[in-house]
Amino acid sequence: MKFNLTLFTTLLLTVCISLSGCSRIRKAARTADVQPDIFPDYIGVTVPVNIAPLNFMMEGVEHIQAVFRIDGKEQTVVCGNEGVVDIPLDEWRDMMSKAAGSKIDVEVSAWNDANPDGIRYKAFAINVSKDEIDPWIAYRLIEPGYEAWRYMGIYQRELSSYDEFEIVSNKTTKSACVNCHHFDNRSAKRMLFHARGKNGGTIFLENGTTRKVKPEAKTVYPAWHPEGRYIAFSSNDTHQVFFGEGRQVLEVFDYSSDLVLYDTKENKVITDPRFNGEEFMETFPSWSPDGKWLYFSSAASKKMPDERKDLHYDILRVEFDIKSGKMGENVDTVYNAKTQGGSASFPRISPDGKYLLYTLAEYGTFPIWHNEADLRMMRLDTGENVDISVWNDKENTESYHSWSKNGRWVMFSSRRLDGRYTRLFIACLDKNGKPCKPFLLPQKDPRQNTLRLKSYNIPEFMDGRVEMPDNTVELFKCEDKIIKR
Repeated sequence: MKFNLTLFTTLLLTVCISLSGCSRIRKAARTADVQPDIFPDYIGVTVPVNIAPLNFMMEGVEHIQAVFRIDGKEQTVVCGNEGVVDIPLDEWRDMMSKAAGSKIDVEVSAWNDANPDGIRYKAFAINVSKDEIDPWIAYRLIEPGYEAWRYMGIYQRELSSYDEFEIVSNKTTKSACVNCHHFDNRSAKRMLFHARGKNGGTIFLENGTTRKVKPEAKTVYPAWHPEGRYIAFSSNDTHQVFFGEGRQVLEVFDYSSDLVLYDTKENKVITDPRFNGEEFMETFPSWSPDGKWLYFSSAASKKMPDERKDLHYDILRVEFDIKSGKMGENVDTVYNAKTQGGSASFPRISPDGKYLLYTLAEYGTFPIWHNEADLRMMRLDTGENVDISVWNDKENTESYHSWSKNGRWVMFSSRRLDGRYTRLFIACLDKNGKPCKPFLLPQKDPRQNTLRLKSYNIPEFMDGRVEMPDNTVELFKCEDKIIKR
């Protein structure tokens, strides 16, 4: 049998085109000097080299075609029906490797009833950073907080793909609410989460073993010390009030809140009378990367909820001695709400110790229900504000946020898509301290970003996949005992 090289080449090309989603590459009849209106908006974003494909779509389009180029050279062509561009993972990874430190240009053409012969749009760029992002993230999926819920859970997602797995859900905890997950130095092998309700407590996972702790104080927001022995918590008495009109549906507030330390080695709670009184409310603890300072939000107590609009939180920090496990004498005011305005929450220090990232609302302690809440950042050495307005949406909330291990990426929750559900966005802070346009967490089907009616809550970075033991459910069968497995 004679081998037909031409036929083989034609068949191979046909297979390659088919794998890219194109049975026939089309040429649009006309061009437009505007960039396409795509969702999610990935035009001009900066992304890590190890991120999953940025699949996107165009509304009202029957057929779509995207040509990807690097330095003017065509890399692949992806076609799709219903306006969806689904980029093959292997081809995406190959392009990202080639474009690291540069960019990928994307030229989109679309066909619909208004343009039956097709229209080719002006190309847009996707900037590819050489700086990688942490491989996994964790978040809670839940309906908006004021609604009743039947099912909730803490999930994990691999950022280089679309793989998502459950860490723990209220099936495991016998329908108890699960929340406030946190990791020791982003380690997937050592984490904690809270489980509310009957037989609840704080659940620790350490190297494949889970245990339940029920501290005397009502511990809420956790922050693991960089050296791993101590965990700072706030102890909050939280309530909510509903409104019958206006965009703000409710206000969440504390009647009281204090700071406590938990010693994981001695299994005991440590308190400091300066941060455990009725005069002030302390919350949202967070450590400096070197572990020498504990940052937190603090406000003078008010009559709640009547005086909620007079509640303005500063950001303070107190020295910490790791050897003694005690707070030092020096307490600094890092953000002064009285002179600088607003109410500051969620202080987070960049891994290099240069920047303080926080959320600023008009008042109160729970910014997720404040449409005006935005991310703010300052340099810790000078107190100078850094302009990160590109990360914020003027009309909707930005709230909880986390730093990547290398400090080049910030992940935050935002309600900018619809004003109701929080979704995850990722933004670059380059080596010169310049913030870049954020991008929505990529999904295999971009329509999932609006069809998945869950809020992403408390996004945190991780170094790997969490393996929660199956027998963790046994921790919720006994009220008084701490069970080890």
